[in-house]
Amino acid sequence: MRKALTMAVAAVALLGSTMTAQAAEKMALVVSTLNNPFFVTLKDGAAAKAKELGYELLVLDSQNDPAKELANVEDVVNKKVSVLLINPTDSDAVRSAVRAANRAKVPVVTLDRAANGGEVASHIASDNVAGGEMAGTLIVELLGGSGNVVELQGVPGTSAARDRGQGFHNIVDAEAGIKVVASQPADFDRTKGLNVMENILQAQRDVQAVFAHNDEMALGALKAIQASGRDIKVVGFDGTDDGVAAVNNGTMVATVAQQAAMIGEMGVETAAKVVKGEAVPDYTPVPLKVIQK
Repeated sequence: MRKALTMAVAAVALLGSTMTAQAAEKMALVVSTLNNPFFVTLKDGAAAKAKELGYELLVLDSQNDPAKELANVEDVVNKKVSVLLINPTDSDAVRSAVRAANRAKVPVVTLDRAANGGEVASHIASDNVAGGEMAGTLIVELLGGSGNVVELQGVPGTSAARDRGQGFHNIVDAEAGIKVVASQPADFDRTKGLNVMENILQAQRDVQAVFAHNDEMALGALKAIQASGRDIKVVGFDGTDDGVAAVNNGTMVATVAQQAAMIGEMGVETAAKVVKGEAVPDYTPVPLKVIQK
């Protein structure tokens, strides 16, 4: 009797284990780059939420290369994932990757940057236009409505760069006393932010403020400004740990803080609803806030 009972318990345990394994459906997260702390935080938020909800999350790094991004998507599609979360390297170039997932009947959720093509179930991102407007409004206030400003743009073609720039210009272009004397891309990269800012400072002798589309470029610009010995106010975007630290120590005036972990968490929550066949919104905005010392 005891032996039979033991065997029955073992059978139930085995069945439960099998059911658990089957329940652990796979999601994939393809990230534009993990060489940027913002996207590392986004990935961490997504991983934590996936674990909480009982999903296996496969994470692949596209290293800011659209060709690698497409290869990553084709890879995870072949691994029979239930849903694809993707943070595009480029809003136009990602169309091929989204369509590859569409052909394989794998639903797609985009994070932070939108896709300009293909079928996407939902998009989770900050309101980047509003964030750019927040940065523009702050700079106008800091300069008292008069001064020369430099804009460091993100990766050309990304929705984040386009929308942040649009929001910024919505504000500063309406101010007669504010002049944007240089607007150049530095690809969301700290080293490029440094190099581009060095060149701008050589060409522009009269600059009062800089708006960088992300904190990495802002921190690079800060190095160039510090080396020049000039007093120029810098406003970044993202609210990364390094960016917030620069605000707290007084070297950077402010950063428009996204909540990267929340974007990842909300992305996974939305993806889980998609897997279950539940209705999801086309776009879910994630709150922004200005961080100042």
